[in-house]
Amino acid sequence: MAFTAVPEESKKQINKAGATLTQDNPSPSDLARAVALADRWRACHAYPINTFQATLRTKLRLYRGDPIVAQRLKRMPTIIDKLKRYPNMKLTTMQDIGGVRAILNSVRDVYSLASEYRENKRFTHELVDQKDYIQSPRDEDGYRSIHLIYRYRNSQAQAYNGLRIELQIRTRLQHTWATAVESMGTLLGQALKSRLGDREWLDFFALISTIFAIDERCMPPPRFIGQSREDLSISVASLEASLDALTLMRGLSVAANEIYKDNSGKGWSYHLIILNSLKRTLRIKPYDRDSLDQALTDYARIEAEAAKGAKIEPVLVSAGPMKQLRRAYPNFFLDINEFAKKVNRICTDARK
Repeated sequence: MAFTAVPEESKKQINKAGATLTQDNPSPSDLARAVALADRWRACHAYPINTFQATLRTKLRLYRGDPIVAQRLKRMPTIIDKLKRYPNMKLTTMQDIGGVRAILNSVRDVYSLASEYRENKRFTHELVDQKDYIQSPRDEDGYRSIHLIYRYRNSQAQAYNGLRIELQIRTRLQHTWATAVESMGTLLGQALKSRLGDREWLDFFALISTIFAIDERCMPPPRFIGQSREDLSISVASLEASLDALTLMRGLSVAANEIYKDNSGKGWSYHLIILNSLKRTLRIKPYDRDSLDQALTDYARIEAEAAKGAKIEPVLVSAGPMKQLRRAYPNFFLDINEFAKKVNRICTDARK
């Protein structure tokens, strides 16, 4: 399998490209050079995330309940948005351009896996940061997960040493919540995932996350500490009625057309997902493990189309077969049926 090499340009040049991408009106030539370099910088993270997910799959064989593994390269619009929101951040130090995710059955399993990584002296990669959003949920929106940030270190592939990879570990319930936030953000045209958007929607999701935290016997977000599940459910029901949230959720579906019908028996390693949230259509293009270069080229090309005004959202991911892909990335299928069922139950309990 051919992987993209780390750009020969200096980190200063790469960071300058990132800065150009955040400018309001860069010259067309400067923008084209910046996009090309940023694309190559993102693409070179494919090698380390591939080795990370291989290790993760091995570890998860010991866990029950068919845990999910997924990997992705961060979408360029999201990279640019993050650079804009954090002016002191540099493209070369952004920690989640390459991301790997594990979704497990229980909080106990989440902490067990996190401990395996943190305490494994034979794991060569350097843990440079960690965030426990389960013990300390984000107060604004209720986000919960564990993040382990590594600096890649591999004596057999030293060219990639120093690249940063983020490992996210979460429960299925936390994953259901997080993907619902992304899906509703897409529908509403609000960056709810980035804690930006209508205050009522952010509070709505924060309240539901608090109820989920109580159900998992975990810490709630600080502003809801001490509130009972019953009172929280009443607040959710009140906001649901104000937002008509369940009606929106139930109408949120996507006709997954042009999905590749795999009759070859061939195993696909990567999928390029292209969502048109206005038309609610989805295209999925698969690639085998030897076609990563082509996948990255297609990813950059379609992102360029989106940047010119095409109403599409592409993302290149790897999660295994189609069934597993939908479980790992329900937000790109605009599939939040499971979350809607849980919200409906909360509201029904509140009325009782």
